[in-house]
Amino acid sequence: MRNSSIRELYIHELKDLYNAETQLTKALPKMAKAASNAELRQAFEEHLRQTSEHVSRLEQIFEMVEEKASGKKCLGMEGLVKEGADTMKEDFEGSVMDAAIIGAAQKIEHYEISGYGTVRELAEILGEDGHVSLLEETLEEEKQTDVKLKQLAETINSQAQEEGESDEEQDAGQSRKKSRSSSRRAA
Repeated sequence: MRNSSIRELYIHELKDLYNAETQLTKALPKMAKAASNAELRQAFEEHLRQTSEHVSRLEQIFEMVEEKASGKKCLGMEGLVKEGADTMKEDFEGSVMDAAIIGAAQKIEHYEISGYGTVRELAEILGEDGHVSLLEETLEEEKQTDVKLKQLAETINSQAQEEGESDEEQDAGQSRKKSRSSSRRAA
């Protein structure tokens, strides 16, 4: 009886991940399009390719357990994707927008890492060694993507900071010019 309930939980979590990954296949092209940094755009395009492989691996597992690969909407991913879409609608530009997109993407990666870690452990408990290796492969790819995003963030966040400082200096310079111009007119 205990294995049966753990197995049901396992299938439930797999369906959740499957839906999450299919939602992500629709969101990643939009994130890539919104990115101004070529490396970031390329990282999203690569992760889209990987995500398609993640979906295929999950479909393999569903075939092994003789279950249909659908049936559960992942509300967590839905919220994260919506939040990312809202971020891309903000008035941020250039590196600042890229930094915002990376933040949204890292939230998604951490969610996926957590989900795959959970199902991998459940597969281990159930003795599903074939599943464990497929899930571990995906988990490692998700972790690598997170590391790549972190590396990109270090560079892009610095660029965004520099851009922000340049903008502030330009704004301050324009304010000084306006102030001098107003003083001359008053005299």
